[in-house]
Amino acid sequence: MAGTLVIVGAGQAAFALAAKLRALKDERPITIIGSEDVAPYQRPPLSKKYLMGEMSFDRLEFRGPEWFAENNVELRLSTWVEEIDRTAKTVRMQDGSTLSYDKLALATGAAPRELPAGVGGDLDGVLTVRDKRDADRLMAEMQPGRRLLVIGGGYIGLEAAAVARQLGLDVTLIEMAERILQRVASSETATIMRDIHRARGVSIREKTGLTRLIGTDGRVSAAELSDGSMLDVDFVIVGIGVSPNDRLARESGLDIGNGILVDAFTRTSDPDIHAIGDCALLPMNGANVRLESVQNAVDQAEAAAIILAGDEQPYQPKPWFWSDQYDVKLQIAGFNMGYDETLLRPGQREGSHSVWYFRQGRFIAVDAINDAKAYVSGKKLLDTGKEPNRAVLEDHSADLKLLLA
Repeated sequence: MAGTLVIVGAGQAAFALAAKLRALKDERPITIIGSEDVAPYQRPPLSKKYLMGEMSFDRLEFRGPEWFAENNVELRLSTWVEEIDRTAKTVRMQDGSTLSYDKLALATGAAPRELPAGVGGDLDGVLTVRDKRDADRLMAEMQPGRRLLVIGGGYIGLEAAAVARQLGLDVTLIEMAERILQRVASSETATIMRDIHRARGVSIREKTGLTRLIGTDGRVSAAELSDGSMLDVDFVIVGIGVSPNDRLARESGLDIGNGILVDAFTRTSDPDIHAIGDCALLPMNGANVRLESVQNAVDQAEAAAIILAGDEQPYQPKPWFWSDQYDVKLQIAGFNMGYDETLLRPGQREGSHSVWYFRQGRFIAVDAINDAKAYVSGKKLLDTGKEPNRAVLEDHSADLKLLLA
């Protein structure tokens, strides 16, 4: 086994890499470097159960401090890497200290896109949601009766709107595209989710962008929208996507695209540096993609651990995602990039649906809304490479188990 492994980043992918190496009995020294002041923790519940007060922060932590001590995993918190010296194989921290590595893993994640200062993005009360500090700031704002503007109709924005409505806030969501979920889901899925939100009191305004935010004494108080209307607001959540944290890789001369380019073995253009999780641009189905999900962060990190431990097995992504909004669970299996056909199927329970995606006649993904059977069936088909029987899918009374027969 090789010498020291340094992991830059302390999120899901970083922890999964360290934990898998230890499960493989790999005893090399591991150092995890994180800019936050807390040990690695689960992020998805931050904007849901943690924000709603249903889960304390200690329940989000992957392991307590004793696990890291017992497994020879050093945590360096409240610090960050300023520079990678690939020739010397060192990283330089912001305080000027350096750390040597034999192998380096970049698990730097992604950062929320922010509004420019020129349209009011620097006003107090304009928030993004990515880490515990963001969630704590948001928790202080989420008071019943307050007026929230959500900018962006992707999953981040819709999940924020759902939590706010459940906490009793007045919520308006704007989306400048033709519809919500324009980039990530079909119009059928968007229609279902739009109806769910509107039924619970969210004002959704599509084809409506932000012209500027207006401040009073340095704090946001109103929004001017692209249709010329004005909206009084108490605070704003910006959910307009994320950008990969690839500065270190770029400045050290690694190959970059929309993220840090890696091969099927999670290696960057420097064979001693791996990249995993949301920051990594990986090969899949003949294209390079970034998979922004907990599932990919874990699976890719564990694949990297196996490779680092000496077993050259390529990472073959099998994506799945989920989104919790109100009492609705949206589960997604597969990756719908490039779909050219969809099939909408009602589920067996009231309010359940599934949307099946095809590209050039081949099944590539399914969205299941409160329909666990459709999700499980679709995922099994994708895992085995089997094509679904269209007659079964189109017969709404047919049992989906027939797809797997």
